[in-house]
Amino acid sequence: MQASKIARAWFGATALVVIAGLAAQIPVSAGTTGGTFHTPAGRVANLLAFFTIDSNILVGVGSLLLALGVAGRSTLFGVLRLTGLVGITVTGVVFQVALADLYELHGWAVFADTMLHKVSPLMCVAGWLLFGPRGQLSWRILSWSLLYPLIWLAVTLARGALIGFYPYPFVDPGINSYGGVAFNCVLIGVLFIGLAAAAVGFDRTFSRRDEPDDYLAPDPTEGVERIRDAGTY
Repeated sequence: MQASKIARAWFGATALVVIAGLAAQIPVSAGTTGGTFHTPAGRVANLLAFFTIDSNILVGVGSLLLALGVAGRSTLFGVLRLTGLVGITVTGVVFQVALADLYELHGWAVFADTMLHKVSPLMCVAGWLLFGPRGQLSWRILSWSLLYPLIWLAVTLARGALIGFYPYPFVDPGINSYGGVAFNCVLIGVLFIGLAAAAVGFDRTFSRRDEPDDYLAPDPTEGVERIRDAGTY
C-alpha cells in the first residue's frame, strides 16, 4: 500500500510538471511576435504542431489517470502509456542532440523549456521504470503506438507545404531538402521503434501479472475470469 501511494504521488508530480510547463509556454507563445502566425490565438493553437507539446500532453494525461487511480489495463490505456513514454523519450533525446543550442531563451521560456524538454522526460521514464504499471504492453500495442509519429509527420509535412511552417528544422525541406527530411525521419523512426520495442521487452520480462499494481482501476473482465476459474456462473 505504501508503494502504491508513492507511485501515485510520483505520477501526480509528473502530471503537475507537464501542466506547469504548458501553463508557462502558452503565454510565452502568445506574446512572441514576428513569426508565421500574427495573432496570439494562432500562435497558441500552433503549439499543437510541436511533437514536444503533443508528447507532453500524452504523458500528462496518462500520469494524471494513474495518479487518480482510474487507469485500467485496457488496450487504449496501454497505447496511451507506451506512446507517451516513447514520445517523450524521443523528445528529450532529439532536443539534447539537435535542438538545444538553436534558441536563446529568457524568463518564463526557460522555465517552460526545462519542464517540457528535461524534467518531464526524466520523470516519465523514471516513473515507468520504478512503478510501471507492468504487464500492459505487447507487440500489438506497439504497432498501434506507431500511428502517433506517422500521423504527426504526415500532418506536419502536408500543413507545412500549405502554409510554409515547419516546427523543427529537421523536417523542413527548405533547409534539408525532401531527401534530407526523409533521412532524418527514418533515423527518428528507428529510434522510436527501437525504444518502443525495448519498453515492450522490458515490460514482458519484468511483468508481474499475478501481483497487479493496486493503483490501477480494476478491470471488470478480470473479475469475470476469476469467477469462471472458480467454477461459479
